[in-house]
Amino acid sequence: MRLLHTSDWHLGRSFHRVGMLGAQAEFIRHLVATAREREVDAVVVSGDVYDRAVPPLAAVELFDDALHRLARLGVPTVMISGNHDSARRLGVGAGLMGRAGIHLRTEPSACGTPVLLSDGHGEVAFYGLPYLEPALVRDEFAVERAGHEAVLTAAMDRVRADLAGRAPGTRSVVLAHAFVTGGEPSDSERDITVGGVAAVPAGVFDGADYVALGHLHGCQTLTDRVRYSGSPLPYSFSETAHRKTVWLVDLAADGSVTAERVDCPVPRALARIRGTLEDLLADPALARHEEAWIEATLTDPVRPADPMARLTERFPHTLSLVFDPARTADDPGISYARRLAGRDDQQIAEDFVTHVRGGTGPDAHERTVLRDAFDAVRADETVREVAR
Repeated sequence: MRLLHTSDWHLGRSFHRVGMLGAQAEFIRHLVATAREREVDAVVVSGDVYDRAVPPLAAVELFDDALHRLARLGVPTVMISGNHDSARRLGVGAGLMGRAGIHLRTEPSACGTPVLLSDGHGEVAFYGLPYLEPALVRDEFAVERAGHEAVLTAAMDRVRADLAGRAPGTRSVVLAHAFVTGGEPSDSERDITVGGVAAVPAGVFDGADYVALGHLHGCQTLTDRVRYSGSPLPYSFSETAHRKTVWLVDLAADGSVTAERVDCPVPRALARIRGTLEDLLADPALARHEEAWIEATLTDPVRPADPMARLTERFPHTLSLVFDPARTADDPGISYARRLAGRDDQQIAEDFVTHVRGGTGPDAHERTVLRDAFDAVRADETVREVAR
């Protein structure tokens, strides 16, 4: 069976101030054309279809167009909700859509109920594990402590139990939206860690023939059977080095996997350039970036006059301007934001406790209290966003 694995469309999202809806529409056309030309048997979409719980109308219309294109093609599609999606909104009409070959899996309670597709070698069971916010699904999975590894393990236990009751030789594909250990994040994914430990080991998915992951925006192979497709478009300059692709996966009769990357359309190249303003304007080596989307980091010791206006004369698609004058870490002029760069909320809170106590940091119990507080805030924000 041949699968086309994609995820993280983020319909409705912009790249800095540039609207991406046209590029997203072009990707959908490319996806459908690839499915047709490469004779794909199923398309799997591993979450973050939309960029937010309440997407703009234009994004909903594009999603509707994508569903109609896939249905007309006659290729079954299995799709799960991600942490950016409203699972309930995305799942509206799932029963009717399933009759057209579009299978939406957004309910945690249905993790162990597969979509069954067949080829010349028998059945393939597709299990959809939507994004599982631990604080919201702990009761569903009867876990003692709400954590990403605990709820995903419980969900996969249901998958393995269902698979064990099926005919010998039944192959399995699991769709999941999660941060799996070994994956390389970028700046454009919404943080799902806060106080808890978000990363789960790939061994959680043992027993599945192929695991189609979503959440991280870079295409990655964690094992031969566990892969991220990545986002089809860039959504931050941290993705400058990404090659945006989808996976074309062949699942053999014995469950073995071979995979090929298929390139996605590129609306415009990305580039990060760094130096003084005068150097950036004069350096002939930067000519290759003149039509790219640019993030420029200026290292001038004193902020120059009209830097954006001057940069756009040479680089008309400059979208981001960063000032980073050379300074030591203890320089009083260094910004608060730069001092906090790379630190999560839990670390910042623990540092604050250490500071106000004159050097004594929080003990294990206090760290747990902080972590639980951050988890509760994240869960509350998720509930309020979905309820809007």
